[in-house]
Amino acid sequence: MQCDDCKERDSVVQLVQAVDGTLKELHLCEQCAAKRGVESTVAASPPLGEMLQKVQAQLVMGGGSAAANARDAVRCTFCSATFADFRATGRLGCAHCYGAFESSLRDLLRRVHGSGRHTGQRYEPPRPDALQRAVTLGELRDRLRRAIEGEQFELAADIRDRIRVLE
Repeated sequence: MQCDDCKERDSVVQLVQAVDGTLKELHLCEQCAAKRGVESTVAASPPLGEMLQKVQAQLVMGGGSAAANARDAVRCTFCSATFADFRATGRLGCAHCYGAFESSLRDLLRRVHGSGRHTGQRYEPPRPDALQRAVTLGELRDRLRRAIEGEQFELAADIRDRIRVLE
């Protein structure tokens, strides 16, 4: 489909505008879309590794390159991954890496989050009685559905009442 503005190039952007209560649809090429201020390419967000490298670069600027080289030289004794590998990929090699790179990870988290301590809500698992009640309710709802499908309305009414008591 050709561009509705220049009628020379293929359209790559479909612009829909509401004008006086009606929808107006335009098909635009990249140049005409840019003239109207419409971005025609979607920029991908940088991967985690790039963000970590930027943060680490800021840490190096403030702390000196000798300290950064010492941190990068530390290896996980289990998988042999280095902190430089983590900065490059954004992934640790194994569960033991958390212990091997603890001080560097703490510095990184403090820099990213502004604190070394967690200040959000704490996860609390559901109480066993609440979990059992949820399972029972699920089973009763399933039985209610089957009773209604089987047109056993007296049984369905009894199950409905049991569900109301539990809720």
